[in-house]
Amino acid sequence: MAEFLPLWLFAGVCVCLLFGYPVAFSLGGTALIFAAFGSLFGTFDGVFLEALPNRLFGIVRNETLIAVPLFVLMGVLLEKSKLAERLLESMAMLFGTMRGGLGISVILVGMLLAASTGIVGATVVTMGMISLPTMLRRGYDPALATGTICATGTLGQIIPPSIALVLLGDVMSNAFQKAQLEMGIFSPKTISVGDLFVGALIPGLILVAFYILYVIIVAWLQPHKAPAVPREELRSGSTEPLALQLFKGLLPPLILIFAVLGSILTGIATPTEAAGVGALGAALLAWASGKLSLQTLKEAVYSTTKVTCMVFMILIGASLFSLVFRGFGGEELIQDFFSQLPGGVVGAMIVVMLLMFFLGFILDFIEITFVVVPIVAPVLLAMGLDPVWLGIMMAINLQTSFLTPPFGFALFYLRGVAPPEVKTQSIYKGVLPFIIIQLVVLLMLSIWPDLATWLPEQVYAD
Repeated sequence: MAEFLPLWLFAGVCVCLLFGYPVAFSLGGTALIFAAFGSLFGTFDGVFLEALPNRLFGIVRNETLIAVPLFVLMGVLLEKSKLAERLLESMAMLFGTMRGGLGISVILVGMLLAASTGIVGATVVTMGMISLPTMLRRGYDPALATGTICATGTLGQIIPPSIALVLLGDVMSNAFQKAQLEMGIFSPKTISVGDLFVGALIPGLILVAFYILYVIIVAWLQPHKAPAVPREELRSGSTEPLALQLFKGLLPPLILIFAVLGSILTGIATPTEAAGVGALGAALLAWASGKLSLQTLKEAVYSTTKVTCMVFMILIGASLFSLVFRGFGGEELIQDFFSQLPGGVVGAMIVVMLLMFFLGFILDFIEITFVVVPIVAPVLLAMGLDPVWLGIMMAINLQTSFLTPPFGFALFYLRGVAPPEVKTQSIYKGVLPFIIIQLVVLLMLSIWPDLATWLPEQVYAD
């Protein structure tokens, strides 16, 4: 019975989370309770907890994690600058006159917002408020409209700069070094957040292309679900030519994307330094649009501090959890389990992907990143898997957690701003095809790993 204590520890955390307790305290509190009883009954060695101060000091000193508050600040400031409204208006003028055009416009604007902000909640809420009423008024099927908005919002999870990739990159880096040390490699290679950023570009663009293709197919087969809009109805109050409106709408986000991603891809800046550039650029855009007041800046800093504190508290709780899990022999249990699976590394990978997918129904991506990934990633990497490919596979898998009911956060974000006549059932129904698309891309990555590994090899080639 004692050898299964790590599994009971993991189950205890899941139960606490289902009861609604905060993630950080569920992780740390459950770990401490198990450690106390383990010490009392002689099944846990308290020496493992002596490493906790060094772990905490390492979290505070981690330069990679500085990117988190900077990217959050960038996203909040862009939301305040009303960038999305101008972008959507311009895109609607360009594509709205074709069937499914408004849906395509929402996807393209969501892609640009994802590459500018990296925050799922901000994108879903913003697009829900400004595009959903318009789509419904123009006769769009509620399920198609809400599904498109929710799925487009989750692009911020995979298209860099993504906070999810920053957190996952830090966890994967530690797991990769640990795996190499266990393999007897004492001069370990490293994987950076920049590697994941570059590796996620092609899969992210494939997702965008498949989303657009799905909307086009629905509009072609069932025109009543995504009707075209007469051009005169799309005219805004502006007398400027469409090309000039489009240029003005696209220029600010493209400049910001080039400043952030361009500096990373060219090697000028690390992701953390690029996050600083992005935060400054977002502040300048908000100022140029006349939206940067003292109150706006105060709200942005407050939101940033709130999210950052949450992430770091979860990190502390996860560090305590991992030490206790290790002290109960959890790592050896996982290694033995994977080694006995039929199919070797392929079987282990399938089990992990299924586990993460089904946990996404009840847990947030941050919880899975800090609880599950540190446990399974070192074992999988020790089996010879490419760390960039594994990281992108996990990132896309975690992306589905925003859409899978009952606890998909994108569903809750949109439900909060959707008109009362839009039923929750329509939102759930609308996201199902997009979940399938994400799983198809996951399958494509498993068949053709070069989709994730080719670009980093070219960018970072010696």
